[in-house]
Amino acid sequence: MEPLLLWALETLFFNEFTPPSTLPSPFATALSEAQNNAATPESSQPSASIEASIQQAAASTGLSPALLQAVATVESSLNPEAVSSAGAVGVMQLMPGTAAELGVNPYNAEQNIMGGAEYLKSLFDSFHGNLPLAIAAYNAGPGAVDHFGGIPPYEQTQQYVQKVLATYQALANTPSPS
Repeated sequence: MEPLLLWALETLFFNEFTPPSTLPSPFATALSEAQNNAATPESSQPSASIEASIQQAAASTGLSPALLQAVATVESSLNPEAVSSAGAVGVMQLMPGTAAELGVNPYNAEQNIMGGAEYLKSLFDSFHGNLPLAIAAYNAGPGAVDHFGGIPPYEQTQQYVQKVLATYQALANTPSPS
């Protein structure tokens, strides 16, 4: 079975048989926030050009458009002008060194999204289809995930993984506008 499909089935099984009140508090909070954000068009709906770039990157990498949109939403709120205090740039918040390794201009939204998707896909493959580990590596770096043998014990990274997964689930469960 494909790793992403297996992860999706595990997620559905977990959500089906675990009442929200029994979820760990940060996860329940992130899920609730993601569902609220998904219901607000301006917070979860990318511009047409960002949407087209996400669709193109998804088709190119085989990743879900909802997953890429979830990462972009958590990283930058879909803002191509975003720059973090650490120096990460654009929609997918690529570090300049990572962007250079990927051969993309992080200030070009289309290239930034494609680079972020390619990087996430490489992490997904490196961690043998384990999506939470790939997401943790996107945030904390693959070395940290390797060092700790799982999601690093950094509160920010743990919250990031929960928020991306909750946003992904909310987006995947939201019908697209016709």
